[in-house]
Amino acid sequence: MNIASLNLRQAIMYKMQGSDPSAVEETITDAITSGQEKTLPGLGVLFEVLWQNSDSSSRQEMVETIAGHLPETTEKPM
Repeated sequence: MNIASLNLRQAIMYKMQGSDPSAVEETITDAITSGQEKTLPGLGVLFEVLWQNSDSSSRQEMVETIAGHLPETTEKPM
């Protein structure tokens, strides 16, 4: 892991510290609805928190949900 990604992760965790469930939901919803690429790292950090604090059954359910909702085919990005 490089320093830039560590600093970004720390910055996101700092920004989110002390957030209640409502604030976390709002952050996630805003990031998804905005559709901006710059919000993806923040969602990744939140997913990492979720993953690290889930048991194997919950992790398997997440993996199956994600895999089940990925497109079968899509155009190759430019």
